[in-house]
Amino acid sequence: MENFRKVKTSEEESPLPFPGLPADVVEMKVKEGSKIRNLMGFAMGRMGQEATRRIVFSGCGRAVTKTVTCVEIMKRKLGGLHQVTKVRYKTVREVWESRDRPQPPQGRPQPLTVHKNVPSICILLSKDPLDPQQMGYQPPDLPGGLWAEEEGDSPEERSGSTPKGVKRLASPSRPGGDEQNAKKPPLQVQELQEEDLGTVAGC
Repeated sequence: MENFRKVKTSEEESPLPFPGLPADVVEMKVKEGSKIRNLMGFAMGRMGQEATRRIVFSGCGRAVTKTVTCVEIMKRKLGGLHQVTKVRYKTVREVWESRDRPQPPQGRPQPLTVHKNVPSICILLSKDPLDPQQMGYQPPDLPGGLWAEEEGDSPEERSGSTPKGVKRLASPSRPGGDEQNAKKPPLQVQELQEEDLGTVAGC
């Protein structure tokens, strides 16, 4: 395809894979060249309204990663959102034209049309509870998310490190721990006799 250039791309129109959605639901169609700042500015403005209860983010091909990023940003900023994710394939139609093929007398050469099946993702976010039994459901994140501190954990245990200069004690069940150290004979300390002390003092 190095001798052709892509002049047009279009996606097939397909209904959203979420039954029971209202006709006026907000749908954010994420494209490969979309700006996340522009997408989130509009989406946050709509979800900030009390009347807007649900929003759908959709993208296909190279826009899938950007779609997931937008969803995670909204979940972090708003919180308490229920999520349903659907993954499917979508047909994309690409139109290519020759770069250097000479023009025939009748007019422009016939363009080349290519149909591709690319992965697509649709993510529904809702302020209201959704059916937890449906495929792809994800409940709202807990306060603090993955970084929530467990009760009783010390800062060293949460970070997985100990303060500088402090050695971590080996666990008895860990190889090289107290069990092996207990098998080692105690150090034999040889006491110096009085004559030995005199010899050392006279050196």
